Amino acid sequence: MTDAGTSPSVPTQEAKTMAPQMANAIRALSMDAVEKAKSGHPGMPMGMADVATVLFTRFMKFDASAPNWPDRDRFVLSAGHGSMLVYSLGYLLGYDGMTIEEIKNFRQLGAKTAGHPEYGHAPAVETTTGPLGQGLANAVGMALGEAHLAARFGDDVVDHHTYVIAGDGCLMEGISQEAISLAGHLKLRKLIVLWDDNNISIDGPISISDSTDQLARFQASGWATLRVDGHDPEAIAEAIEKAKNSDRPTLIACRTVIGYGSPNKGGTSATHGAPLGVDEIAATREALNWPHAPFEIPEDILSQWRAAGTRGAETRQAWEERIAKNPNCEAFKTAMAGDYAGVLTPAINEYKKGLAAEPQKLATRKASELALNVVNDVVGETIGGSADLTGSNNTKTKNLEVLSADNYAGRYVNYGIREHGMAAAMNGLALHGGVVPYAGTFMVFTDYCRPSIRLSALMGIRVVYVMTHDSIGLGEDGPTHQPVEHLAAMRAIPNLNVYRPCDGVETAECWELSLKTIATPSIITLTRQGLAQARLEHTDENLSARGAYVIAGDDDYDVTLVASGSEVSLAIEARETLAKDGVKARVVSAPCFELFANQPESYRAEILGDKPRIGIEAAIRQGWDIFLGPNDSFIGMSSFGASAPANELFEHFGITVSAVVTEAKRLIG
Repeated sequence: MTDAGTSPSVPTQEAKTMAPQMANAIRALSMDAVEKAKSGHPGMPMGMADVATVLFTRFMKFDASAPNWPDRDRFVLSAGHGSMLVYSLGYLLGYDGMTIEEIKNFRQLGAKTAGHPEYGHAPAVETTTGPLGQGLANAVGMALGEAHLAARFGDDVVDHHTYVIAGDGCLMEGISQEAISLAGHLKLRKLIVLWDDNNISIDGPISISDSTDQLARFQASGWATLRVDGHDPEAIAEAIEKAKNSDRPTLIACRTVIGYGSPNKGGTSATHGAPLGVDEIAATREALNWPHAPFEIPEDILSQWRAAGTRGAETRQAWEERIAKNPNCEAFKTAMAGDYAGVLTPAINEYKKGLAAEPQKLATRKASELALNVVNDVVGETIGGSADLTGSNNTKTKNLEVLSADNYAGRYVNYGIREHGMAAAMNGLALHGGVVPYAGTFMVFTDYCRPSIRLSALMGIRVVYVMTHDSIGLGEDGPTHQPVEHLAAMRAIPNLNVYRPCDGVETAECWELSLKTIATPSIITLTRQGLAQARLEHTDENLSARGAYVIAGDDDYDVTLVASGSEVSLAIEARETLAKDGVKARVVSAPCFELFANQPESYRAEILGDKPRIGIEAAIRQGWDIFLGPNDSFIGMSSFGASAPANELFEHFGITVSAVVTEAKRLIG
């Protein structure tokens, strides 16, 4: 099914005549804004202005008056340093909130026009870009989301494309290979990348650092490829039309001149990341036949752009009328709303009751799989996956079919050994909407996907990272696979909830919290080794939501043992040993430092108490100041791990019951 109005507009003779000046409006706004800010990147917007003009006036399905229309085409500016391109488009097309004053305040505090596009700050910005290659990889996730939802709800409801403008830097970054190989393998035919092939980077010509045949690389990854003159509107339009009819994703190499129109700096790295300067801007105005004052767009040109901004209104209205009559309408609205508290909490509580009735000793990675069976049954929008570690991460539950080029309706993605690309694609899935992405790898490989995890947190989107083999407890694989500093590194990222559950009950609670927290991503870090169930009495309340709580002990105590994950059972055993010697210990389980930090001061004071405290975690101490004072103790790691069975490693590194007992007695004198 193809919506009326999604085929390319046939431009009038007037529009054809005005197209060069419409593109020049982008160039003028870009160079003027960068000059006023005294910083920025004018070269890419000036070079890709013709491509953007063709795309938005003749192909993009969107309505500037309804920027969140679910069936709009997505546009991703992967080369985010060229942010004035998308800001110029936002103003010219008439997006609400993108005023000429915002353009004038480019890169200023509080303005929507940040130095790089920020999701949620400015209209028409679909994702936060800047770290090169991230946008391209996000777009793979968006195209994947479109394919999945179209298969689920039908192309009467979901039928749109994802367009990307990417630069040389995006294609040099390693994440690009992970992204394009996944997209080619999945045959995401509605993904179209417009490559700003200008042969220039900051240091000079691309040839000084790279000689890759990019078209051959994309072809080898299963893409169709085209090459055009990026300043020839009709050639650009013809290439986009071919790409829209392709049976695979398409790369269009658009040969452009960076800083197009600048007579002395165009085609050089001088236009990449610095203002052109007053004299060069004057010369550029003359070369482009643009005799208008800074930030002034003639009414005839602006009216053509505003007409393009409303071009999709009729298509949107027809879609709204059509979907209202569609039997999938309510299910689609539910998917796009993404609120699952009503179904999730009762289901998790019933599951917790079963665990209380029949306690289990499990690795928390297995406990996660069991909890996911419940989650995936009641939340039909989850899309799981793993970076080639499905059997180790336990992320594929019994009710999930594999999502493939032959079955986009599946709910499990085999991401392959592409941790970074996987994380970025999950960001794209979440940004697209209608799905809740989760996927797994080993905790140590958060190093490989940290940039994407950071962007999940920066954008405030719901992505769930399942990180197993969370400590030296993974054993014989040794220090290359044993995370030591990784919990601290993840906890250092703002707006990221890092969960480390101690048993099956906490694991289920952490899954519930991860799916109910819409504006914050989550990491659930899980053990390889089996753990005794610590929570034996059922509570309807999700205790993990407090971040930390008393799991064993009472108000009369001599010392508090604070632990997370696998070390909670160690703390409970130490408490029992101390009791034999007349020492009363209280055990606090701390599954999520971030949630504890957000509790009222009175609750935090109650949990911390006024007695000596010992922190216990098979990781480094950094970040534990939330629980420990200068006179408190920490039992954990201060070096890398080693290769040996898990029980021997805990003994070797002194993370033992006897070590806790000895330290507790020392603290209380």
